[in-house]
Amino acid sequence: MAHRLTGRPATEVRRSSASPAEVLLDDGTPVMVKRGGGDGAVRAEVAGLRWLAAADAVRVPAVLGHDAHWMVTERVHTGPPDPEAALRFGHALAALHAAGAPCFGSPPPDGPRDAFIGLAPMRNVPGSDWPHWYAEHRVLPYVRAAVDRGVLRPAEATVFERVCARLPELAGPAEPPARLHGDLWNGNVLWGADGEVRLIDPAAHGGHRETDLAMLRLFGCSHLDRVLAGYRQTAPLADGWRDRVALHQLFPLLVHVVLFGRGYAEQALAAARGTLAG
Repeated sequence: MAHRLTGRPATEVRRSSASPAEVLLDDGTPVMVKRGGGDGAVRAEVAGLRWLAAADAVRVPAVLGHDAHWMVTERVHTGPPDPEAALRFGHALAALHAAGAPCFGSPPPDGPRDAFIGLAPMRNVPGSDWPHWYAEHRVLPYVRAAVDRGVLRPAEATVFERVCARLPELAGPAEPPARLHGDLWNGNVLWGADGEVRLIDPAAHGGHRETDLAMLRLFGCSHLDRVLAGYRQTAPLADGWRDRVALHQLFPLLVHVVLFGRGYAEQALAAARGTLAG
């Protein structure tokens, strides 16, 4: 597969028990070979990586070749998390967000409208008003899917509906559409051995910059205080941003409810109730 997509022979498969697999090309260059998780997934990921790279802010692995189902990217040599790298990452993430997007929900150029976040479908439907767009395309679709799958009770869905009804007053000051990574949990942040952070596996789209930051906090990120310090040095956040973290975490938490079941439902409900009480 690596040979077909890069035009260079592969001499060794170093890790193949899961996707992505690490493959060694004939000149000794290690690359990652990954199979897409659904129709359009590779197209969406490739378009997202290239859109992030075009901002000339955060670093991402270069795409070396792809087709409809497979992609080959650079292999990132990783090292331990570093506080100075975290500070630089915060600066770079702020610059990425400032690169902007045409509107909320806009896909990357050449990216599909029907994309993915992890293995969950994610529709990139353009909107001009963040509170209404976030409710309609990032919260309620996953609430409905969770109810349909029986991992969220219909009575519990009303908690999220109440949040959505109040989003215009809960959302804080209006922000322009930011260029988001879109799935910025700790597992998609690679600490390079060269002291620079790379981001992988984007679900890139136009959104609110606080969503990326809230996702970094959701499952823990090394040196997050330094990342946020670097970010705020470059682009100060609007007053009250800490109070809105749970609001922005509703999207990834509901995705996890849909993908992984009831175990995440209580966490999502706690975030929703905290948002309403805050």
